Amino acid sequence: MKVTPTRIPAVLVLEPKVFEDPRGFFLESYNRRVFKEAAGVDPEFVQDNESFSVRNVLRGLHYQIQQPQGKLVRVVQGSVFDVAVDIRKSSPTFGNWVGAELSSTNHHQLWVPLGFAHGFLVLSESAEFLYKTTDYYAPEFERSIVWNDAKLNIEWPLEGSPRLSAKDAAASTLADAPTF
Repeated sequence: MKVTPTRIPAVLVLEPKVFEDPRGFFLESYNRRVFKEAAGVDPEFVQDNESFSVRNVLRGLHYQIQQPQGKLVRVVQGSVFDVAVDIRKSSPTFGNWVGAELSSTNHHQLWVPLGFAHGFLVLSESAEFLYKTTDYYAPEFERSIVWNDAKLNIEWPLEGSPRLSAKDAAASTLADAPTF
């Protein structure tokens, strides 16, 4: 597994070894020992989630203010632009974001550690998105930062307006959101 730190070093792009032949491919999507050795972190995952979305759906930027979740995310069908925003007040990268294209073609994964808001935009006709989390979903602690917060200035590769949930459309700015 190849691990590449992003410009926010705690957020990592992971590239598993993919074995391809005329029949298709095989890859190991997660191996605790390999992940710990390559990424230098050893999260305990307690929940796996899957979402299906169509083109231009933008989900996020989500986080849990209590029971925060580290997330290991990947796409098994389609393509997304995945974003992590540092919302740790004491961090030198507070308010900064990183984005990466994750797809069923490149097989890349993103490690989003505790203290980050997370979201993604679907680039393909549809996408199936999988994520492993280090804590359980707790809707009472879930918060959202608005996707187009001018202070964050995230460069979403949008075609037109995004398709948002009512919750995401009404999300707070980072300045008004509770942070870590």
